[in-house]
Amino acid sequence: MSGGVPKRGILSRALRGPRPEAVPRLAGRACTLVGLVDIAAGVFPRFRHSRMHALAEVLPGSFGPFAAALSLSAGVLLLLLAHGLRRRKRRAWRAAVALLPLGALAQFGYRHSFAGVLISLALLAPLLRHRDQFAALPDPRSRWRALANFVLMSAGSVLLGLVVVSAHPGRTVGDPSLADRLSHVLYGLFGAEGPVDYRGTTSWTVAFSLGALGLLTAVTTIYLAFRPEHPAARLTADDEARLRDLLARHGGRDSLGHFALRRDKAVVFSPSGKAAVTYRVVSGVMLASGDPIGDVEAWPGAIERFMDEARRHSWTPAVMGCSETGAEVWTRETGLDALELGDEAVVDVADFSLAGRAMRNVRQMVKRIERAGYETRVRRVADLGDAELDRVRRAAEDWRGTDTERGFSMALGRIGDPADGDCLIATAHRADGAPGEYGDLKAILHFVPWGTDGVSLDLMRRDRSADPGMNELLIVAALQAAPRLGIARVSLNFAMFRAALARGEKIGAGPVLRAWRGLLVFLSRWFQIESLYKFNAKFRPRWEPRFVVYRASADLPRLGLAAMQAEGFVTLPRPRLLRRRATPRPPCPHQDPKPTTA
Repeated sequence: MSGGVPKRGILSRALRGPRPEAVPRLAGRACTLVGLVDIAAGVFPRFRHSRMHALAEVLPGSFGPFAAALSLSAGVLLLLLAHGLRRRKRRAWRAAVALLPLGALAQFGYRHSFAGVLISLALLAPLLRHRDQFAALPDPRSRWRALANFVLMSAGSVLLGLVVVSAHPGRTVGDPSLADRLSHVLYGLFGAEGPVDYRGTTSWTVAFSLGALGLLTAVTTIYLAFRPEHPAARLTADDEARLRDLLARHGGRDSLGHFALRRDKAVVFSPSGKAAVTYRVVSGVMLASGDPIGDVEAWPGAIERFMDEARRHSWTPAVMGCSETGAEVWTRETGLDALELGDEAVVDVADFSLAGRAMRNVRQMVKRIERAGYETRVRRVADLGDAELDRVRRAAEDWRGTDTERGFSMALGRIGDPADGDCLIATAHRADGAPGEYGDLKAILHFVPWGTDGVSLDLMRRDRSADPGMNELLIVAALQAAPRLGIARVSLNFAMFRAALARGEKIGAGPVLRAWRGLLVFLSRWFQIESLYKFNAKFRPRWEPRFVVYRASADLPRLGLAAMQAEGFVTLPRPRLLRRRATPRPPCPHQDPKPTTA
């Protein structure tokens, strides 16, 4: 590790800021409890014979059903707000302060429960007293959340509606079946009368409660669909220019540096402007990737800005795929923990050769494909004509193989942008036979710059009808062409848990290590874990460890889900009406990156 990094612990204390304070955490739990009490009051009302009951009898007959619906709605909303309170969100605090008195009013007016009123007020008092602890800014908005809200609220409303319909067995007429009860719930959510009937005013109570659930689902979904969106993470032209300047001076240090130029990331700069951290917020996780960009001496300042932004929004800070040096600086400056995630395969061009027994399989495969009539071309993007570059873009899009875009930490997300003329493209062409949809083009490899003397693999695409071994052919071609292009090192794929796979198959490996390797091999049926390791190992690379930096062990499941969402492995389909309009800048097609398992 560079000895020039100042040993400042300024963020060891700053990290305490993002940690959830006791009051917001307890407030979230208490809000869940009060929400459940409100729901129970609306679903299972019990009038007590008291002076309050005598007063209720002279009020309009619809008072009781309205109060039950109010209690039910307030309870559901409080459950939804509990997570925001735990994250210290200011808007969640405001909504809870407004809803708690309504829930208390419903408890008092319909159920005449002084205990329910006291519980609501007992939570309201500390919320008001500690309002300064609920100052976190809102998360970036996107309209696809309206779909998630509709699905979850609809399912919850149906289940809760079944409870409401079945909570009055003594007043139900006849013995309705489950299908009748479900039909009654579905009709009631839309404000219509269903097949189940009740004695007395219970039918009004059930009708108002179901109508309240349906209205709550509709109102929250409409609000989320039509509220103004916060701008999604986007690099501005000025941010991109500043990052390119930092990469020009310090880009040779990290092979993932150029991926910071993805235009769906946000960025924070150090006070001196000599370092930066790029990130994206996914499900409340502020996810950075790779090492900070720029001068190592200025990294602490950029990291401090990153952590300050996480604290202001109450986001969970995390870093995916940083180097060993990066992990040391992150953990020292913030108090975060680091865990080895896997290894990056790096081939030194001067040491690469197809000769020898170890390279026999690769050598035979390459010769076989060349005899089948394939040839390769390795060029800078700037050397391709517009027509050929357009053909490469369309082929990469068509050969993607998945419906969703993938890549975040190790993908640029575009091909052929005028600003990326230094990127490298290796293509395979069928020299004989009938041309296909994209002419003689059969496979594509795209590399991004790694300083002035290296490249890092971005994506691999091939025509599914082409002969097997296209990727091996193009990697060998790129390595053989590297000297004339001034390239001394090539970063290939990232192999997750590579060390465990390598040690677990050796003689003498213990039962725990063998079991862990067996689990990884099993998971490789769905994720490219073992296959990527074996593919990379063919080229005899050196392995550079990569780390994940996280706040607490309890955050790892959430971090893993956020990383899979960012990489495109976990997606939620969006209806056409809720999709965000494409950003006009830049007009580049999307493509999948080199395979990763993050």
